[in-house]
Amino acid sequence: MGAKTNTGRFFEDYAVGQTLHHAVPRTIKMGERALYHMLYPARHALYSSDQFAQSCGLPFSPLDDLIGFHVVFGKTVPDVSLNAVANLGYAQGRWSTPVWPGDTLRAVSQVIGVKQNSNGKTGVIWVRTTGFNQHDETVLEYVRWVMVRKGNLDAPAPETVVPDLPKAVAAQDLVIPRGLDFTSYDFTLAGEPHRFGDYEIGEQIDHVDGVTVEDAEHMMATRLWQNTAKVHFDTTARPDGTRLIYGGHVISMARALSFNGLANAQMIVGLNGGAHANPCLAGDTIRAWSEVLDKAETSAPGVGALRLRLVATKGGAPFVLRDEDGKYRPEVLLDLDYWALVPT
Repeated sequence: MGAKTNTGRFFEDYAVGQTLHHAVPRTIKMGERALYHMLYPARHALYSSDQFAQSCGLPFSPLDDLIGFHVVFGKTVPDVSLNAVANLGYAQGRWSTPVWPGDTLRAVSQVIGVKQNSNGKTGVIWVRTTGFNQHDETVLEYVRWVMVRKGNLDAPAPETVVPDLPKAVAAQDLVIPRGLDFTSYDFTLAGEPHRFGDYEIGEQIDHVDGVTVEDAEHMMATRLWQNTAKVHFDTTARPDGTRLIYGGHVISMARALSFNGLANAQMIVGLNGGAHANPCLAGDTIRAWSEVLDKAETSAPGVGALRLRLVATKGGAPFVLRDEDGKYRPEVLLDLDYWALVPT
């Protein structure tokens, strides 16, 4: 009798051009927002108040951008990263349509690259994932690459294909939500007075606050997104017997911490690149700092875009990213490059 359980794909099971239709669509409502705001100190006004969102031209408050990201990401795990050693990076991410309470999200991925590692035991795969809502509208898309174990060490190495990915999403390719208008933006209610013109390219911001992460809330969050990756739950899945904190948990924590200094960076619309530089484990205290990489005007009234580097660390001095040899310092957890919309 054939086995009915799913052991997940291994490196040799992927081929460039494959399309992966991910199972279990997810309807998300205000319960997800409540849990998200409980798990992270998230308090950007646009995602906290219907009235504030309406003053910015939206019908009501959408769900946080990263809720959509986590749900879509979670859909992909059984097919992409169930047997992953590590999630390595992101590129070419764009949010195209806000996620509204009651939307149902599903995900499809295409394999766009494969490369076996020299040890012959693992390899890297690149996938382009698209999240759709119930109207078949694209909610978001992104590329990520993952190191995956081989199931059969004797399986021949595939021809190497490494996709050529741009370093950033061009500002003119960012999608501004329909109706968004910051001309009547209430800086007092938002929490800070800083607008587009107050930020300079090269400026660095220490977000000051820290949050110590524990296994309990990390596992709650990861289950919330239906992320089944073994390394997040099963202590036998890693040689050191620890649970690896889901990288998206670090992203959301750092984004929430960035409120102090970037309270008006309301909406994430682009993900240019990202790397989980070092593992995050229970007991680590996450701190964050940002650097302004670029600025761009948009066609929406009163709306500008900031390209921001968001760095999460577990200690060390802010604004120090790499050693003299160019490698990430051991205390750096996350290096994320994204576009956010701010009032001008």
